[in-house]
Amino acid sequence: MNQHPRHYCGLFGIYGHPNAAELTYYGLYALQHRGQESAGITASDGVDLRTHKGMGLVGQVFDKNILRSLPGHLALGHVRYSTTGSSHIKNAQPLVVDCARGQIAIGHNGNLTNAARLRAELEEQGSIFQTTVDSEIILHLLAQPGNGDRIHTLEAVMRKIQGAYSLVIMGEDEMIGVRDPFGFRPLVLGRMKTNLAEDGVDGFAYVFASETCALDLIQAEYVRDLEPGEIVLINKDGVRSVNPWAGTQQPHSFCVFEYVYFARPDSNIFQKNVAQVRINMGRQLAHEHPVPADLVVPVPDSGTWAALGYAEASGLRYCNAFVRNHYIGRTFIQPSQLIRDFGVRVKLNLIEDMVRGQRVVVLDDSIVRGTTARSRVTTLREAGAKEVHMRVSCPPHQWPCAYGIDFPTRKELMAANNSLESIREFLGADSLGYLSLDGMIQATGLPAKGFCSACYTGQYPSPVDSEHDKLEMEQRRSRYRRSVAELVAEDQQKKLL
Repeated sequence: MNQHPRHYCGLFGIYGHPNAAELTYYGLYALQHRGQESAGITASDGVDLRTHKGMGLVGQVFDKNILRSLPGHLALGHVRYSTTGSSHIKNAQPLVVDCARGQIAIGHNGNLTNAARLRAELEEQGSIFQTTVDSEIILHLLAQPGNGDRIHTLEAVMRKIQGAYSLVIMGEDEMIGVRDPFGFRPLVLGRMKTNLAEDGVDGFAYVFASETCALDLIQAEYVRDLEPGEIVLINKDGVRSVNPWAGTQQPHSFCVFEYVYFARPDSNIFQKNVAQVRINMGRQLAHEHPVPADLVVPVPDSGTWAALGYAEASGLRYCNAFVRNHYIGRTFIQPSQLIRDFGVRVKLNLIEDMVRGQRVVVLDDSIVRGTTARSRVTTLREAGAKEVHMRVSCPPHQWPCAYGIDFPTRKELMAANNSLESIREFLGADSLGYLSLDGMIQATGLPAKGFCSACYTGQYPSPVDSEHDKLEMEQRRSRYRRSVAELVAEDQQKKLL
């Protein structure tokens, strides 16, 4: 049903505010678009960590009574879409342990590309895992005995793990924000005034968030983005920053798809406004793929801003002919054969009078498998559109993401296995145009060398063991059970002989 790559996770943490859990709840609300499978909050009063998490949206998981049961001046929140490990309550975050180093909670956005190998090594050493998510590997590594403080331990852990990770880690009375050395995923630092100076740092409560829209909602001030490889620790002694990779030649690899699709348009990602970047992408697309037409129709909501830019640059009329149903839950009953293309039509409906007899440019942010885009073209033709021209505000997706986006496998990606003309024919469009890679990067206003564009080029900045499978941990267990069963069967056969 979903034509787009799926979301991953959103992080929010606050240190030094008497209403930490409540503010975290609102922060997660702002980040709901980053994960809609589960939500969780862990809060601390400086002595004990208390956690509540559940499956569903933030508003379904929490209420006033639950938030009252999470007292304290620091809290960590997480919204999840499963990119490693199945969608199950045991995999919901934050993950919490009580070990010799104290109580530790962790929230993770990203994907570890060497997770299977690290987990196998830890299990050989006697570690017992409670979940099937790669995030728990980080927790096990943090909990191991050592001589260093939290910062030195984290540095050692970061040198073992590979891939994408923005982390918020919480102890009884400290909070830590971390970005991987490549900087794949965003993480920002903010602050807000607090009336209780003893809870905060110099009269401020400090906030970590995946996007700046979460800061806006709680009226926190944006301070800065965390740098790639940076560790920021906040406790009663103040704010401390360490970057073991500072001054190295480690290439930065910001995820460009944040701008194309994932981030909220009112957020600033990597210090650039998302809506403005998408408008720029639409403008560039109009220059690269102009076409004589009457109007530009966006596929809401992700294609809206690029369509504005395309209409502006081309001089065509902008028209919201597709209307989105904003009240769809995570699940609904599909009437198997009663309504054709129900999964598509339940999300968007077309105002037919606006497109009848018109030459339409329909603009979307991406085409993955192509089935949903095809249905949009069919709907426009059935409504009487004279011509339908498909425009896409990013290059063709030809490779899966290994860093925390749930893409289909390469064999399922339409552009990886078909020519541009074949895709156009499959869609039934009169013409098809994708934004070029150079045009997309130019629209961001940032240098090309600072981005990860592996899903378009196949050039992965960080080592990847194999094509990512989000159910890999469950499959490892199944393989183990099969091997044990085979050994038992072998033994029984020997006894019979």
